[in-house]
Amino acid sequence: MNSRESQLQAFDRLLTIMDELRAQCPWDKKQTMQTLRHLTIEETYELGDAILDNDLEEIKKELGDVLLHIVFYAKIGSETNHFDMADVANDICDKLINRHPHIYGNVVVKDEEEVKQNWERIKLKEGKKSVLEGVPKGLPALVKANRIQDKVAGVGFDWEKPEQVWEKVQEELEEFQEEVKDGNLDAMEAEFGDVLFSMVNYARFLNINPENALERTNKKFIKRFQYLENKAKENGKALKDMTLGEMDVFWEEAKTI
Repeated sequence: MNSRESQLQAFDRLLTIMDELRAQCPWDKKQTMQTLRHLTIEETYELGDAILDNDLEEIKKELGDVLLHIVFYAKIGSETNHFDMADVANDICDKLINRHPHIYGNVVVKDEEEVKQNWERIKLKEGKKSVLEGVPKGLPALVKANRIQDKVAGVGFDWEKPEQVWEKVQEELEEFQEEVKDGNLDAMEAEFGDVLFSMVNYARFLNINPENALERTNKKFIKRFQYLENKAKENGKALKDMTLGEMDVFWEEAKTI
């Protein structure tokens, strides 16, 4: 692995290249924080995909893309004298030190849960009006539900054991089924949301990341369906002309691969 000196040299090289691109490249000169935003989101999702695939080579590349965006934003901030890369780095360093008094102070914690609770209490002392302020509005709903539950659990608003949460899941399922019987779409949607929220909470108690779990299923389904498509094509058939029984044969094959 590279030494600390080599790592710092590499980072300095990136900062230098960013300066050169911003000064000389027509595309880089034109970019703003607003034009970069959607690209940053895309790069973050690509990093997430690589992590789910456990593709370390791809993770390395995607981390580079995300790092480039961080440096790009800092460069733009420096041009208006609002902040530069040093300000960004020092700000996060100060935050980490302040929020880890069990490392940089005299606070004693017994486990990870106490660390999370201290973290939320410190954020409130820093001026946050709500523990939920730190949950981005633009997060996908499933991720947002998980983060909301994590946040409120950090200040003690939580169930005591998984069995209680599972009972809540069953209760929400029953309420959802009642609305399905009545056929009121708006009420059905509201209750279905409650079912999902309670399932996310149950997953949290089992140390399952619901976003990762669902994405694994998405990938599994895509792989099996594409196998089905390929097998149908090999047999000179179109899926729309096949019976469910015929398709199921290939679907079961796909499960064994």
